[in-house]
Amino acid sequence: MSNSLDLQFLVKTFFIALSGVPTALIITIISLLIAMPAGFLLALTRINKIPILQRFAQIYVSFIRGTPVIVQIFIVYSSVPLLLTAIFENYGIEKNVYELNPIWFALIVFSINTTAIMIEIFRSAIGTVSKGQLEAAYSVGLTNFQAFRRIIIPQVLVTALPNICTATVNLIKATSLGYAMSLQEITLRAKVAANVGYNYVEAYIDIFLVYLILCSLVEYLFKRFEKRLGKYKAIHA
Repeated sequence: MSNSLDLQFLVKTFFIALSGVPTALIITIISLLIAMPAGFLLALTRINKIPILQRFAQIYVSFIRGTPVIVQIFIVYSSVPLLLTAIFENYGIEKNVYELNPIWFALIVFSINTTAIMIEIFRSAIGTVSKGQLEAAYSVGLTNFQAFRRIIIPQVLVTALPNICTATVNLIKATSLGYAMSLQEITLRAKVAANVGYNYVEAYIDIFLVYLILCSLVEYLFKRFEKRLGKYKAIHA
């Protein structure tokens, strides 16, 4: 094993790691599409103090925030196949659950985890919007749905966007733990390539660079989106 960096391997493995980006993005986007509306609705249950649902959301957030993501991965990856096997056997479905693509387990884990984060983000953001604006919307004949869609949600997004950006970047980085489920994402692809010649230093440098580029690009896109939503800041003020 050489003491110097293998530049040829470094360049080659960079593109191997880069090939795992679509998987990381698919998990991130779908998890956000599930977590954002679910988090918003559960945040409303906490703000409006809806019985049972409020308590469920509170316990849910405490549990998810109080346990490491890797532990959540192991729980889902070991328990869901057993549950599915029992269901399939009960209904006579001939399907080997252990042949399922690991991306399904990743989507479950990261959707559940991100929902808990979104609950707290939206709960904080909704609290900054004056209740008087909702009352004013009702007074001009808007329905509850119209008031939220046209007035409340745009302002909530303006306030919550920086935190949503942080949550998205953290989610992208957390997908690196998908290697524990044999998920062919950025980290696992680079590590597998490194196994042949034990070029782990080069592989980790490539992983670092790919995540740095990807997360920087996501932050840039969020900043552009935040500028587009800037027109609602005047209303919020």
